[in-house]
Amino acid sequence: MDSWRPNPRAPPFVPRRSSLRRMGVGVGGSSSSSAGGFGSYHRHLPLLPRGRRLAKLLQGLLMLVLVATIAINVTFIVEKTRQLREPLVAAGSESDVGGAGVGRRNNLRLQESPPKTLTVDVVSSQTRVSVTVDGATIVEDSEERKGRGIHVLVLHQASGAVMAQRVFDTYSPHEDEAMTLFLNMVSPGRILVLAIKDEGTFQMKNGGRDALRRLGSTHAHELGWRDMWAMVAVKGGRVYGEQLAHSPDFNTWGSAVMLRAEVPLVPFEESDCGWPDTEEHRRRREFCSHIEGYGSVCSCSDPAPLAFTTEPLLNNQVHDVPVAIIASNRPHYLYRSLRSLLAAPGVNPDMITVFIDGYYEEPLAVTKLFGLRGIQHTPLGVRNARITQHYKASLTATFNIFPAARYAIILEEDLDVSPDFFSYFSQTLRLLEEDPTVYCVSAWNDQGYEHTSSDPALLYRVETMPGLGWILKRSLYKDELESKWPTPEKMWDWDMWMRLGEVRRGRECIVPDVSRTYHFGSSGLNMNSYFQDTYFKKHSFNTLPYVELRDLDTLKKDAYEELITGMLRRGTVLDHSRSPCEDTFIPDTTGHTYLLFIHMEHHKDYSTWLQVAKCLRIWDLDSRGYHHGMWRLNMKSNPLLIIGVPFSQYSKFKPPDLKPLRMEAKDKGKDQGKPKEKNISQR
Repeated sequence: MDSWRPNPRAPPFVPRRSSLRRMGVGVGGSSSSSAGGFGSYHRHLPLLPRGRRLAKLLQGLLMLVLVATIAINVTFIVEKTRQLREPLVAAGSESDVGGAGVGRRNNLRLQESPPKTLTVDVVSSQTRVSVTVDGATIVEDSEERKGRGIHVLVLHQASGAVMAQRVFDTYSPHEDEAMTLFLNMVSPGRILVLAIKDEGTFQMKNGGRDALRRLGSTHAHELGWRDMWAMVAVKGGRVYGEQLAHSPDFNTWGSAVMLRAEVPLVPFEESDCGWPDTEEHRRRREFCSHIEGYGSVCSCSDPAPLAFTTEPLLNNQVHDVPVAIIASNRPHYLYRSLRSLLAAPGVNPDMITVFIDGYYEEPLAVTKLFGLRGIQHTPLGVRNARITQHYKASLTATFNIFPAARYAIILEEDLDVSPDFFSYFSQTLRLLEEDPTVYCVSAWNDQGYEHTSSDPALLYRVETMPGLGWILKRSLYKDELESKWPTPEKMWDWDMWMRLGEVRRGRECIVPDVSRTYHFGSSGLNMNSYFQDTYFKKHSFNTLPYVELRDLDTLKKDAYEELITGMLRRGTVLDHSRSPCEDTFIPDTTGHTYLLFIHMEHHKDYSTWLQVAKCLRIWDLDSRGYHHGMWRLNMKSNPLLIIGVPFSQYSKFKPPDLKPLRMEAKDKGKDQGKPKEKNISQR
């Protein structure tokens, strides 16, 4: 070995394991027992530790479990898909159940696998109405002294989703008319659920009963005082359940009705219309797929337009003036108001914003239907204070959205606007700049009834801020009103606050003889059908497309005083021995100015005026529409000036020997049922 030298050029020796194993010999050709043999080589191979071998085994087992789980899931999904397709295919081959959904397709997917039927449970009783659909409670009204009348629920005929929910207090006047209108506006094929709570027939006239009969009711014309009743039907289709429980006597309610109905659902593809794929129809499809009760706007065959072509308004001074719509949760009112506004010549949709007091879905959907901007506010305060705070938030947001705007037009969701609405403001806007004594310009005349106003070109100055469609100067709001606005804990009406002397500071508003807005809302915090019928329904409303306003410069402070003085000098004093309640108190002439002097000791002494207003059938709940203690009306196309003596500065025009008319309320209890609008100074 001493003579051995390594050969660096020799290739390394690599044993062939398989050959050695078969030969049973070592590396050097010896037997397996020799030191250099195969047995020695095998014994020195590196072996995995026992822990690692166990880990490898567990990994293998886990992999097998994972593969098996995936295979089971895939098999389950395939089988479930096959099962779900079978009922849909079968339903598609059946005829349209109850005539529902004629001419409609649907992309709506409110449920992955809608059931073939809906189970609808309805309860109608004196103190409770409830509707449960497939075990889910949709309506639950058991609150005392609320929810009286007929509850109506509209469900989607393919998914069962709730599309509309209304309560019509058919114990009160005109609510049956509202219910009839709503039912007529529901699209054919929708599922309708109706139920009475407490009493629902006292003011139900034949028109309302006929509407129920057209839905398939067999009991509509026998519904009586305090009867309990429920019905489930498809509009234009069949009735799936109806139940009636008669009241046994006048002082007792009928027993509770508990109705269950199984209503078949229609295939999705039959529940939506095939409107063209345009931007307008995409908005329509989005709206009509989950909102109901808007009539032709969702018609498959003849949908109402959502875009309006209006005549351009020459020299439009209000084209870039923002319009703020003050809204709450009265979506049908908002829909009507927006259609009226968007049809008025001079409208600029980009400047319109609808401010919604609360996070209500339907008013926002109506706003988006017309492609308008909608903003929802978090409610702050309660009742009147909540409305006041909503106004402030809306006005502040309007001027923030449009930082360059010098004015803003404010409307409410229950107002129609005249065809010359924007023309009216375009012509009067300059008065806000040219006369610092002008507080606002309003489209509404508090005393402008059909029998007290007739000249659409005539304007007045009044000390009270009318609201109901008015234009506000930015500087007035930002510099004065915003920082002093009533706080949420004060139960003040915003408009009554704006009429306060310390807020108004001697300034006046411009109003038309014939109003440019019409108040149609009969429900609200301070509104009901009686109030609407008595004080708003017969207001005059201009319908002419363009009116050139007359003598605008005479509305400036000094010129207006000259105008009124001239009318007083040439006016004819009425016969003060007669009652203003007589129909012939105002002579049957045209264009003659008449004067009436009434007793009025001080600026809050309205006792005689309110009685005169009652006789004249105008606003008589508080004093409005006056100018320095003088009211200006247009009776039988004759100017009538009513002057409060001795308070008014125009008292000097009273003939010396004339005794002012004095009237007192004869029976204060007679009007106790009327809604009263309080003055905030009395709170």
